[in-house]
Amino acid sequence: MKTVFRQSLLALTLSALGLSLSFMITVLLFMNSLYYEINSRNILNTARLVLLALPEEQLDACFGEGGAGPLARWMAAIPSPYRLTLIGNDGGVLADSRFSGETLSGHGDRPEVRAALEGREGIARRNSETLGAEHLYAALPVYRRESSGSGGTGEPPGVLGVFRLSMEAPNFIRRISGAILPFLLVGAVFFLAALGTVYLFSRSLSVSFARLVQITRTVHSHSDGTFHRTIHSPHLISGTREFIILEKALKSMARELNSRIEEARAEGRRLEAVLDGMSEAVFAADEKLMLHMVNRRARILFGIDEEADTGYLSLLEATRSTELEEAAKSVLEGNESRELEILCHTAAVQRRFRVFVSSLNRTEEDPRGAPAPGGVVMVLGDITRMHRLEQVRKDFAANVSHELRTPIQVIKGFAETLLDSPLDNTERIRHVIEIIEKNSRNMENLVNDLLSLVSLEDRDRSRPVMEETDVEDLLLEAALSVKFRAEEKKIRVEIRCPPGLRAELSGALVVQALVNLLDNAVKYSPPASKVFLEAERREGELVVSVKDQGIGIPAEHLDRVFERFYRVDRSRGQDPGGTGLGLAIVRHIALLHRGEVEVESHAGEGSVFRLKIPSAS
Repeated sequence: MKTVFRQSLLALTLSALGLSLSFMITVLLFMNSLYYEINSRNILNTARLVLLALPEEQLDACFGEGGAGPLARWMAAIPSPYRLTLIGNDGGVLADSRFSGETLSGHGDRPEVRAALEGREGIARRNSETLGAEHLYAALPVYRRESSGSGGTGEPPGVLGVFRLSMEAPNFIRRISGAILPFLLVGAVFFLAALGTVYLFSRSLSVSFARLVQITRTVHSHSDGTFHRTIHSPHLISGTREFIILEKALKSMARELNSRIEEARAEGRRLEAVLDGMSEAVFAADEKLMLHMVNRRARILFGIDEEADTGYLSLLEATRSTELEEAAKSVLEGNESRELEILCHTAAVQRRFRVFVSSLNRTEEDPRGAPAPGGVVMVLGDITRMHRLEQVRKDFAANVSHELRTPIQVIKGFAETLLDSPLDNTERIRHVIEIIEKNSRNMENLVNDLLSLVSLEDRDRSRPVMEETDVEDLLLEAALSVKFRAEEKKIRVEIRCPPGLRAELSGALVVQALVNLLDNAVKYSPPASKVFLEAERREGELVVSVKDQGIGIPAEHLDRVFERFYRVDRSRGQDPGGTGLGLAIVRHIALLHRGEVEVESHAGEGSVFRLKIPSAS
């Protein structure tokens, strides 16, 4: 393991070496640039002086018709390290101090020549194609003696050609090679001095860090959560002001942390008591949906052992609910709370829960600014009983609406008949009013009976008042209630009843049952067919039958047709306005008379419903 001394010494040494090399390279690059700039300025000044020294007559002849021979010989005779070149405005070489102009190619593409032809002084540095070495070039424009000479030639006004002076570029490294050794020696001295400073600083830092490590070890000795021992290292921190301040700060922090830990433990105990006292089940899970907190209610509902360690239990293993797991995952991904209802099988019982799922890190952040550890908390409220009561309420409302519909239709129909009847037909008006009044009473009885039917499944109730009643009158009343709907489909209702047949029963309830049966028969019978309403005494029972010529009921549905809300949609076709409660009400009415109702049906051949009431007189 590397020590602080080695790490700091290595890092600072490399930093000093890097800075020294960077400084030396920067200085050399700057000196090279400055050296090139000075040489460029010198060769440009020399070119200006040489151009002034050229014989004017020979210069004019070179760019005119006299030829460049005399001037070329004059330039070749000058002993100089410089190369002199005269270039025409077309780029061709007219004279050169080292080569014959005929042997040289055109120089019009040279950057310094182009600049001079445009009337500017040109400077360039590059490898010479002719001499094969790096050279400095300075090019100057040669102007005409008279400005009118430019005429319409198209070249720059007054420029006859170009005078170029070049020399081999002096190498910077070779020039300073004699002084490079002293320069490196001075750099090495400074580097060694910096290295010594780095060594002393690293040594001091190492000693200070050793003292800090000793204090850190003392702090780590309190990792069990108690901070009663004293943080003190006299042989390390005596006389060191910074560490004395640190010791005092750590002691104060230890006391504060000890106090806060005790408060947190007390708060945890209070929270645990609150959670265990809740009627809702509470789960808390981490990002991987592994549980780290489950309250008592959750353990009871989901059959989790009180002594089991939930830290090794996943949410899915504890609840066996994929819906709850998916909800928790969606909250972890979106960081938004969710509320939903789910069905769960808990301890072999199916329960319905309203679940609130929330993220544990929606706002919290750790001291470093990074997101706090993720997780979810789930609160499950058992709403099974509430849902069942709500379903009972809905069933009751459906029962009321269904059972009131038929009397209301009868009242409405006869009210319309009453409105259309002549005012002088007193007998007809009286008859209609009696029917309306009777159905109004039936409506009131039906409401009371429906309320009684709702309570049948929960507790026993007294039988309704039974009166000896003429059965044929009940049949006529029931048939009259469905008369209008039957006439709409041209269905004929035939009543068959022995004369004088009487029975002890609740007339209103029996009519209600028969109306429901007849209503269904009319609904599911084809137009222009017949519906038979029959009553007979059979083995001490009053048997009232409703037979239709409709589409029938498949055999697999016969055992369930009397359940509430059960409808045979596929075999019975579209239900024109039914709620699925009519046959259930018939069954309850039969039960109120200590009787029963049965059905016999074959698909495509119609159905026969029989209401059997015992103790018929």
